[in-house]
Amino acid sequence: MPCYNEVANVSASYAEIVEEFSDVDLEIIYVDDGSSDGTLDIIRDLAEQDPRVDFMSFTRNFGFEAAFSAGYRYAAAPWVLHVDADQQFPAAEARVLIGEAERGYDAVFGVRTNRQDPMLRRWGTAVFHHLAQRVLKVEIPRGATAFRLVRTDLARRVVDLELGTPYFMATVPRLTGRYTTALVGHRARARGESKVGFRFLASHAVELFVGFTRRLPGVAAGLALGTAALCGLLAVAAASGLIGGAAVSAALFVVLAVLTAVLAVGVRYLVSVGSGQPRPRQFYIRETSLRDRVDPADLLLDEWPTAPQPRRAEVAS
Repeated sequence: MPCYNEVANVSASYAEIVEEFSDVDLEIIYVDDGSSDGTLDIIRDLAEQDPRVDFMSFTRNFGFEAAFSAGYRYAAAPWVLHVDADQQFPAAEARVLIGEAERGYDAVFGVRTNRQDPMLRRWGTAVFHHLAQRVLKVEIPRGATAFRLVRTDLARRVVDLELGTPYFMATVPRLTGRYTTALVGHRARARGESKVGFRFLASHAVELFVGFTRRLPGVAAGLALGTAALCGLLAVAAASGLIGGAAVSAALFVVLAVLTAVLAVGVRYLVSVGSGQPRPRQFYIRETSLRDRVDPADLLLDEWPTAPQPRRAEVAS
């Protein structure tokens, strides 16, 4: 369960999960993604009270992909169920995913049947899936969400690839064909605020489009070649007196717009290539109850640091 400033939801989500899965040999791993609102304090208390609860806390906010990746990497059970702390997916709906997994699948992704999110976000998701699957031909489970049940070995293998542009839902189909989707219920967030805004969604979409399809650079290359040919024709037409200055100026603005778009795509791909070079790890852990299980490379410090003390106010002399 990845958490970022979910102080209002952690206890309630814990209670719901424990009640629903009282018949299951359960391990609950909370990943605190650098929260600043007391989320970690509640998680520590739960870990002290319930031996089934473990946690990791990052040194800073590393983002959603890093948070769930840490949980996948260090899960001990043979299956990992990804449940967000906001409780928008009822824990009981996991039974639907389990039922599909028992048919022999390696991964089952939940698909909302009655999505309770703002209209703009629903439209944005629809456009995203259309572009990804129909236009760019990226293989991702249609309508899939982060509410999913995955074999731990598979989830860990995806995380350990350490891709420059990680995107879990698009990586799974590259490793196995045994994945499916299942319709699950959805409810509105009751407490706290969503951390998923337009900036996050746009960034995540760009990472998918750049990292998991070659159609985009192909289109950009085609536009560049077509524009180059158009420039040649314009030059010949202008030199021959076939077109006037106004037409040439308008055409040049069109050419400039196309070349700017091509340049933007090219620069983004250079960023993608650069992200594959040596870089910091996807996340660093400051505190965890899984110390004996965690790779030392994922720890920023060898010893737990003390919490920073408030700076004393200076008294004017």
